[in-house]
Amino acid sequence: MDGLPKLTMLCGNESIMPQTLPQPEKRTFLVVDDHAMVLGGTLNILKQEYPEADILTAPTAQAALEQIAQTTPDLVIVDLVMPETIGETAQANSGLQLLKTLMEQYPSLNIVVQSAHVRTLVWLKPSIDNHMGGFTVVDKSQPMKDLLAMVDWALHERIYTPREIRNGLQLKPAWMQVLQFAFQESLQDTAIAKRMNVSERTVQYYWTKIRDVLEVYPDDDKNLRIQTEVRAREEGLID
Repeated sequence: MDGLPKLTMLCGNESIMPQTLPQPEKRTFLVVDDHAMVLGGTLNILKQEYPEADILTAPTAQAALEQIAQTTPDLVIVDLVMPETIGETAQANSGLQLLKTLMEQYPSLNIVVQSAHVRTLVWLKPSIDNHMGGFTVVDKSQPMKDLLAMVDWALHERIYTPREIRNGLQLKPAWMQVLQFAFQESLQDTAIAKRMNVSERTVQYYWTKIRDVLEVYPDDDKNLRIQTEVRAREEGLID
């Protein structure tokens, strides 16, 4: 334990130092919601799943921006309907503008949208497509286990957006290049990065966007790359 001297156990003439167990990763979360009941439920489930995390709250868009500027959290959970400042009426435009600002100012921030109005995200589709951090969406009517799944995916920089806010298959040219290099030339990500003159991290970011469009998500029993290839061929994106 921290603060205690290390113990040495003697075995014959040898000294054996006990192994130090890895400490849980320290994270900071910010939950932005002005509904006390929803906020309380979200906080309880997060504290159970991430007991080591510092969990902050903000009831307005302005308070959220101030908190983020001071703490730079690992993850932000955002409702869409909220007041701009204390005393103002809660409205979807405030949440949408907050999200747009966050994606512009913090392009690698991991974001979970928890809202009963997820369809309005269609107005932010270009910003979501360009966002480099994790970005997942969960409806408030869904079970809390779904929220935890979206939190985990966002922390791993994965993407999940509901079908309602997609306008058909829209893959950017760079995403198409990744598919072609991977499945027509059998290149690994390192080689793809060199061919495209980008970082390997950027290639991995492209994969998250491709899989969201193709509706391919993590499954313990399935290989993500093979699933992606199958769906891309089904949609005629590669020969």
